[in-house]
Amino acid sequence: MKKHIFLYMLLAVFSSAKAHELSGIIISEENNKPLQGVGVYNKTTGAYTYTNVSGYFELDDISENDIIYFYQLGYENQELIIVKKHLNSEINITLKISSASLDQVLIVSKVNVLSNFVNVDLKTSPVKSSQEILRKIPGLIIGQHAGGGKAEQIFLRGFDIDHGTDIAIDVDGMPVNMVSHAHGQGYADMHFIIPETIDNIDFAKGAYYADKGNFNTAGYIDINTKRTIKDNVVSVEAGQYNTLRALSMLKIVDEEQSKAYIASELMLSDGVFESPQNFNRINIMGRYNFNNYTDQEFNMAISHFQSKWDASGQIPVRAVESGMIGRFGAIDDTEGGNTSRSNFWINHNKQLDEHSSIKSSAYLSKYDFELFSNFTFFLEDPVNGDQIHQKEDRTIIGAKTAYEHTFHLDDHDAQLKYEIGVGFRYDDVNDVQLSRTLNRQTILERLALGNIDELNGFTFAHLTYKKNKWTFNPGLRFDYFNFDYENLLTTTYDNKSENKFLVSPKLNVIYAASPKLQVFAKTGLGYHSNDTRVVTANNGKKILPTAFGTDLGVIMKPVDRLVINAALWSLFLQQEFVYVGDAGIVEPSGKTKRFGVDFGLRYQVTDGLFFNTDINYTYARSSDDPSGQNYIPLAPDLTSSGGLSFRDFGNFSGGLSYRYIKDRPANEDNSIVADGYFITDMNLNYNLKNWTFGLIVENLFDSKWNETQFATESRLFNEPDAVEEIHFTPGSPFFLRGKISVRF
Repeated sequence: MKKHIFLYMLLAVFSSAKAHELSGIIISEENNKPLQGVGVYNKTTGAYTYTNVSGYFELDDISENDIIYFYQLGYENQELIIVKKHLNSEINITLKISSASLDQVLIVSKVNVLSNFVNVDLKTSPVKSSQEILRKIPGLIIGQHAGGGKAEQIFLRGFDIDHGTDIAIDVDGMPVNMVSHAHGQGYADMHFIIPETIDNIDFAKGAYYADKGNFNTAGYIDINTKRTIKDNVVSVEAGQYNTLRALSMLKIVDEEQSKAYIASELMLSDGVFESPQNFNRINIMGRYNFNNYTDQEFNMAISHFQSKWDASGQIPVRAVESGMIGRFGAIDDTEGGNTSRSNFWINHNKQLDEHSSIKSSAYLSKYDFELFSNFTFFLEDPVNGDQIHQKEDRTIIGAKTAYEHTFHLDDHDAQLKYEIGVGFRYDDVNDVQLSRTLNRQTILERLALGNIDELNGFTFAHLTYKKNKWTFNPGLRFDYFNFDYENLLTTTYDNKSENKFLVSPKLNVIYAASPKLQVFAKTGLGYHSNDTRVVTANNGKKILPTAFGTDLGVIMKPVDRLVINAALWSLFLQQEFVYVGDAGIVEPSGKTKRFGVDFGLRYQVTDGLFFNTDINYTYARSSDDPSGQNYIPLAPDLTSSGGLSFRDFGNFSGGLSYRYIKDRPANEDNSIVADGYFITDMNLNYNLKNWTFGLIVENLFDSKWNETQFATESRLFNEPDAVEEIHFTPGSPFFLRGKISVRF
C-alpha cells in the first residue's frame, strides 16, 4: 500500500511539472463578435499565438502564475495571471475599444513585428494622399516627376528602385508591380488605392520571406484595405493651383454576417507648373465581407481607376540658369499620358479545425497605359525633337492557395507550424510599343512593337518552430518562368520563348528575450525578373538575377511607449541585363554590393502626442568597376523621415512630418551630383461633433528643392552640341489645401 501511495505522489509531482495548455475565445466589447488576429502572449515563457477567424486561440507551455497578455491595436491590453482552474481549460476574453497606442503592441517572436509599430503611425497620422502611402515605410523615399500621373520613383536601402524593380508591392493579395512594362520593369502605380480605405500595412526589408517572390530584393509592402467601415464619410478638399479632391465611403450592406461599402475619389489639379497639368483621376471601389465568425471569412472587391495628365518633364539646369525658362517651366510641355486599371479579386479563409486552415486568393486586372516623354529634347532629331511614346494593353490573372497546420510538441512545451502554398501569375500584354512621335499626334518611327506573354508559377513552404523565447523560420521557394515575345515589326513571323527555374532558400531566427526586447538574424536569396524583351534578346542568359541579403538587428521597448529598432544589413546582386524602355535598348549592368545601417525610434510622449524618426545609411557600389568609377547613380547614402503628431487636444488633431535625402551621385564617377533636400509638411484638423475641418500644407517653409533628378545628355534647339548635366523636376512650393468632411 505504501508503494502505491508513493507512486501516486510521484505521478502527481510529474504531472504538475508538465506544461499545460490555455485556450479560449476573444471577442470585441463593441459588438460581441469574435476578433481575428488578437495576440496572446505568455510573458513568463515567451510563447505566443494569434486568434483565428472564430476568435479561438490555443497557447502552449502554461503553468500556474504565468502572466498572459491579450493585445490588438485599437483595443485595451488585458492581463491574466494563471491559476489552477485555467490549466487545460477554455476561457472567454472581452477586449475594450481604445485609441491606437504604442503600448498595445508587444515585442514577441513574430518575424515582422516592426510592421505593428508602423501601423500605430498609420492610425495616429493617416495618409492624406496616394503618394503618402509609401512614405509610411521606414527608410523609403519617393519622388514624382509627372505631376501625379506616373508611378512614383522609389528609393530604399541604397537603391534607385525606379518605379518598383526591387520592391514587391501587393494590395489585398493582388500584385501592383507590372512585369515587362512599357515604361520600366516592375512598374508599380499605386494611384488606384483610395488612401482612406487603407486599414494596415505589412512590410519588411530584405528577401527573407518564402511567400514573397518577384521583385522582393530590397523588401516588400502588403497593403490591406478595410474589410468594413464604421461610418459613412463624405469629404471635399480644395486648394491652390485649381486643386480639388472629393471622397465618399458609404455602407451599402450592414447585416450580421455580411457587410459591404463603396468608396469613390475624384482628383483634379493644374499643378504648380507654368503649363497647366490638366490632371484628373477617378477611383471607385466596392468591397464585400462575409464572416460567419465560426470557420470562414470571404472578401471580394471590384475597382476601377483612370487618370489623365499633361506634364512638363525633367528640365536641364542650364535652361533655368540662363533664364530661358523658369523653375516651373518646360522645354516640351506636350509630355503627359493616360492610364487605367480595373480589378476584381477574392480572398477566402477557411478554418478546417483548431490547428489547420486554408487561405486562397485570386485576382483579375485589366490595365492600359500610354505615356509621352522627352528626355533629350533635340539630341536625336534636331528638327522634330526626341519625344517618345510608350503604350501597352494588359490583362493579368493569378491565384494562390496556402495550407497551414500547427503541431504541439514536447507535451505542449513547443510548437511547430508549417505552411505550404502554390500559385501562378499570367500577364498577357498586347501591342507593347516604343515609338518616336511629334506633339503626341504623329508617329515618326516605331522602335519596338510586340506582344508579351509571361507566366510565373510558384510553390513555397516554410516552417515556424517556437520553443520558449526562440523562433526558427526556415523557408524555401520555387519559381518557374516562361517568357514569350512576338515581334510585330518584322515582315516574317518572329516569336521567341525562354524559360527558367529558380530555387530561393530563406532563414529567419528570432530571440525574444522579453516582451520588451527582440534580437533577430535573417538571410536568404531573392530575385527580380528581367523584361521579357531582354530575356529573349539574350537567349535566356542572366534572366533571373538573384540577390543575397543578411540582416542582424534588434527591436526594444525600454519603456511601454518607447520603441527603438536598429539593424545592420548587406545585399549583393548578380549581374543583370536591363531593358531601357526610354531608349529602346538592352543595357547590361554588373554586380553590385550594398551595406547599411537602419535606425528607428517611436515615442508616445503622452496619450495624444506621438514622435517618430527613421535614419538610414547605405554604402552602395558597383562590384566590377574600379574605385572612383563605381558609384551607383542616384543611390542615396543617407535618408531620414519622421514627424510629430497629436490627437484629442481639445477638438484639435494634426501633425508635422519631414523627409530628408542627402546629396547623392548622379553618375558613376560622382562628377554630377543630385542635390539633397529637407522638406516639412503639416496638417491641422478641428473636430466638431461629426464634422472635421482641416488644413493640409505641403512644403511648409516654401523650400526650393528638386523632387527627382537625373544625369542626362541632351541638346536644346539652339545648341550646337549636347550637354550632360542634371535634369530635374522641381518640387512643389508652399501648397495649401482646405478640407471639410462629415461622418454619419
